[in-house]
Amino acid sequence: MICILLVAGHGTLLESQIKNDSTGLYAHLEGIPKALLPGTGGKKILDFWWETVKMRHFFTDVYLVTNADKYKHYERWATANDFPVENIINDGTTMHETRLGAVADLDLAIRSKKVQQDVIVIAGDMLCADQNFDIAQVLKFFKLKNGDLAIYYDMEDDEETSSRGIVEVCPTTHRITKFFEKPAPNVTGSRMASVVFYCFQEKTLSTIEEFLKLHKNVADRVLGKYMEWLINSAQRPVYGMKLPTGFQLIGQVGLNDYTKWLTHYSIKQQTSPVQAVTCRSYSRIGVMGNPSDGFHGKTISMTIKNFWAEVTISESEKLVLLPHPLCDPTEFGSLQDLYCISGKEGYLGGLRLLQATCKKLYQFCSEKGIALTKKNFTLKYDTNIPRQVGLAGSSAIVCATLKCLMTFYNLTDNDLPKQIQANFILDVEKEELCITAGLQDRVVQVYEGLIYMDFSKALMEEQGYGNYERMDISSTPPFWLAYLGDPSDSGKIHNNVRQRWLNGDHDVVEAMTQFSVLADKAK
Repeated sequence: MICILLVAGHGTLLESQIKNDSTGLYAHLEGIPKALLPGTGGKKILDFWWETVKMRHFFTDVYLVTNADKYKHYERWATANDFPVENIINDGTTMHETRLGAVADLDLAIRSKKVQQDVIVIAGDMLCADQNFDIAQVLKFFKLKNGDLAIYYDMEDDEETSSRGIVEVCPTTHRITKFFEKPAPNVTGSRMASVVFYCFQEKTLSTIEEFLKLHKNVADRVLGKYMEWLINSAQRPVYGMKLPTGFQLIGQVGLNDYTKWLTHYSIKQQTSPVQAVTCRSYSRIGVMGNPSDGFHGKTISMTIKNFWAEVTISESEKLVLLPHPLCDPTEFGSLQDLYCISGKEGYLGGLRLLQATCKKLYQFCSEKGIALTKKNFTLKYDTNIPRQVGLAGSSAIVCATLKCLMTFYNLTDNDLPKQIQANFILDVEKEELCITAGLQDRVVQVYEGLIYMDFSKALMEEQGYGNYERMDISSTPPFWLAYLGDPSDSGKIHNNVRQRWLNGDHDVVEAMTQFSVLADKAK
């Protein structure tokens, strides 16, 4: 794949305001191109992008497109930063009025370097809020979707949609259904902003020449207009991938924009929570109706706060999963001690649950178009949920782990809605660990409280999850919970019921139907 960094803007507004600033605070920045201005973390803005893409196992070449006016600045930057000077492309323009336009600059790079590969295009003068996202996930999603790709982010509250390209994205396919270049506020309700961060298939590159023939005015030769045409008019399949970060200094910006966002992002990085985050999930018990989704039934369940699983996440240099001293023993007083503990506790602790949840989240985000921040963490867990008595101790650990990971990676319920979180937790246990399980435990642990769940076949087939309704816990009578002190594996109790149901066993089918009726009566 080829990477093309575009830095050919003349930036007249920002340059003139720096030059005319009466405070003298910015005199040392006079004449410096926008991409070479200081960014966050003590780096120039372009330094960040170069560090992000200078990976030979991803890109056979990286090209930088600039103009004649700023060429010397970038030549010196290249020499100091191990960037091949011969890969700097000069578009020959010396002022804003004679600019070619970003699409024409891209076309120049493709033609002059005879590019016949997939291409990633990035505006090298954008300020990025988080300098640690994983570009490998971006490229993996691009290959997975087998179409063109546009990066987007959720706009900050004080950003205007009229200043960005705005996308509408299908939540199921992740295909961009509409692209609006700097729309008026009433055009779309979306606040998902696209930036110049695109992946194009080789076969798409021929459309650039077609676009340029149709758009002679240089003001229309911006990449936002090209994407609007490519998606809305040419009907090319373009997919969207979300980065959990913000982007600024796009297009013609002034000194106020630069200082505002540089300060904002710098403070945001400095005040990012570096302290450990702890999340809890609670045990649950079925009140009425059980079993549930596997039999298209209905059930009422509730969480019990007496018993919980707790997971703590903290940023660290390496990714570390810490074993629990009691649940994941690796040291024993004697062989007899090992024999007794293994006989009572079994062999399967919680460490595998942490590992499977981490693996599944990376896979989920890679497939669903969410690029995670490239940072490591340490996870540890604790639990007081009695083992193997049907109180959903395993799923509580997975649920608490997911909560921690979502907090750590700045993911919200918009990225992973609660009903999908329940499906995710079930997939961790069933697909990764082959644990016999159903949805109801995970639903009630995600939503918490007293929850009515309808897993009717039509609902499950249509939307992939049931209808979930939180009920008033104060409407219930008092409950006593009793459980065995020396239990067997609760999963084994249900092992043949599912198969009997699939086989059409009259007793099982009749019982499941009756359980649904009882759940509705109890509700």
